Amino acid sequence: MLESKETLRMYLEQVEKWEKDQKGLWFWEKIGRLPFKLLDKITPAFIQKKIGALLDELGSFVQSGGSYLSKEKNILNKLQVQAPELIVSKIEDVENVPLAIMDAVCEEIQKTNSQIATLQGATTGVGGIFTLAVDIPALLGLSLKTLQDIAVVYGYDPSNKEERIFIIKCLQFATSDIVGKEAILNELSSFYTRQGDNSKEVMSQLQGWREVIYTYRDQFGWKKLLQLVPVAGMIFGAFTNRSMIQDIAEAGHMLYRKRRILQRMNQLERPPVQTELI
Repeated sequence: MLESKETLRMYLEQVEKWEKDQKGLWFWEKIGRLPFKLLDKITPAFIQKKIGALLDELGSFVQSGGSYLSKEKNILNKLQVQAPELIVSKIEDVENVPLAIMDAVCEEIQKTNSQIATLQGATTGVGGIFTLAVDIPALLGLSLKTLQDIAVVYGYDPSNKEERIFIIKCLQFATSDIVGKEAILNELSSFYTRQGDNSKEVMSQLQGWREVIYTYRDQFGWKKLLQLVPVAGMIFGAFTNRSMIQDIAEAGHMLYRKRRILQRMNQLERPPVQTELI
């Protein structure tokens, strides 16, 4: 059985409390940009070129999903295992899955991808500055996959271009300061209330993709500073990658959860369709 209106209200209050609790140390986040400004000056040109090329490749995610589209079948199978009494063979079927099961699968995804990020950070931390050039786009790719998996868990299709915009907003939210978070929450309200596709709004938000990518890179600059030290960077790389994926997964979890809660509340408030007897 799906949730009652009272239960949905309680879930919504939990998400709204989380939104209010999102605070940032804006001073340290600004300082966090300094290491990458220094890094840009000392990094060999061929590494900068490689980073730029990979970032451009990630930008294609918005237009087509590219090689970063999640394998939704794997996520649907996880939901099916948790809800054997239901048929969950396509994304549309997820609408019938209780929120408690969605949350459980989402937490499983967060745990698995955090472990992957830990190993990835340790591996790329071995070579200091040179392997850091690989770590940045690799972490971005894992971030996108994590958010897409969460989208499917809550019944939203990341193959839809507008849905990929929401994923970018989740990514941006997780790496923004407190002022940025408030602005993004206001922007996301349009996704909660939008009826149908708004092409002009979607295209205007597409223009900010590169800015989001570079903001993402800059914002964790101070966290990556110690990863520049060869070998010792393994420890810091493992820790920072793990915490970053956890933050991104938490943002995706809460923001997608809110969408599903509001959608179900809206469905409960609709008047029943009356049919005439013939």
